[in-house]
Amino acid sequence: MKRLTSSFVVTLLVISFIMGISLATLGAEKKVVINSYMADPAPKETLKQLVAEFEEANPDYAVTINTYPHEDYKTLIRTWLPSKKASPDIVTWFAGERANTFVDKGLMMPLDDIWGEGKSFEDYFPRAFKSISQFEGETYFLPQSWYWWGFWYRKSVFNELNLEEPITWNQFLDVCKELKENDYTPITIGSKFRWTAAGWFDYLNLRVNGADFHMKLMKGEVSYDSEKVRKVFEHWKELIDKGYFIENHSSYSWQEGAKFLFNKEAGMYLMGQFIQDVVSDEKIKEDLGFFRFPIIDASVPIAEETPTDGYMIPKNAPHPEAAKKFMHFLATRDAQWFFAKKLNRIAANKNIEPENYDPMVQKGLQMINRSDKVTQFYDRDTKPAMADKAMDQFVKFMAKPGQIDQILRSLEAERKKVFE
Repeated sequence: MKRLTSSFVVTLLVISFIMGISLATLGAEKKVVINSYMADPAPKETLKQLVAEFEEANPDYAVTINTYPHEDYKTLIRTWLPSKKASPDIVTWFAGERANTFVDKGLMMPLDDIWGEGKSFEDYFPRAFKSISQFEGETYFLPQSWYWWGFWYRKSVFNELNLEEPITWNQFLDVCKELKENDYTPITIGSKFRWTAAGWFDYLNLRVNGADFHMKLMKGEVSYDSEKVRKVFEHWKELIDKGYFIENHSSYSWQEGAKFLFNKEAGMYLMGQFIQDVVSDEKIKEDLGFFRFPIIDASVPIAEETPTDGYMIPKNAPHPEAAKKFMHFLATRDAQWFFAKKLNRIAANKNIEPENYDPMVQKGLQMINRSDKVTQFYDRDTKPAMADKAMDQFVKFMAKPGQIDQILRSLEAERKKVFE
């Protein structure tokens, strides 16, 4: 009897040991580590709440969010992805060429098995999103939300000066002149982080030369040192020469640049809808309006910037199955609507009715729907090496607008180096 008991005990111990290993392994598989660039308070808190919703519905999963400053993140991600030790399970990232760059390097995992039985990408997202989410026929990028760009302004300032939203370039110049004559700096910008200047290049190129030429430029198929691109810089130079931009803008981040608008020191700000994330005063938020980047050439089809943000799973993710479970959750209508509603974004999920959005978002959605084409953003549409050098030149131009010739030559030399 004692021997039987001992054997039974030993058996129990062995079973417990095996089960312990299995449970430990299972527990490890159900961890999810997300590295995120959502460092501004509003999106950071929204992602945290979204994770809490997932964990409540899936109590056997534990999700950890590591948040990094946006600009630091763009550098750090290049060290995480190749590493089997440092790789997270999920990264926040950008659609289009930015995503494709990592896919080309074999650093990302396909997502085609996350949708659920009998379902595919198109059950969740518009077909058009395939072009920015799929590469070589496989899905690697999960779009979460997108936003529009425009000129943001304080309604009370425009009302005070009897200004109307300009539609054409000449009307825009008149608004700038009126603002300056009434002691407002017409345009604020923070170019300490260079992408804000890239936004100006994008829009001027889209309005002067159109989206087809712009995308050829992004792909390195046409020359920067051309009359077409020169015209872009000449329109930009007109604003700089007239003193329409705030001084010392290269000292300010985009958030610091926004304060000049919020404090009524500047009249307008070319920025994405996420400018609302950094407005702490509800009265100021209610006083914000926006209008489309003015039309320069009426014969050029209207294009708008619609950068799309989302998630990817690194190839070296330590918990890939748990990551895919969370990614499926992020694709659902409810998760996408939660994020979009909290931040006034437009969800990528196609199953959210337009009337659910607030009036500001509906206006942005209508603006995009009435456009002929859309693009992402300069450093999302072109190769990273090209974007890095070009954005230096854009900021340099804003400081030295008389150097168009030198800047065009530098841009063209970089294009040849990167693409040819």
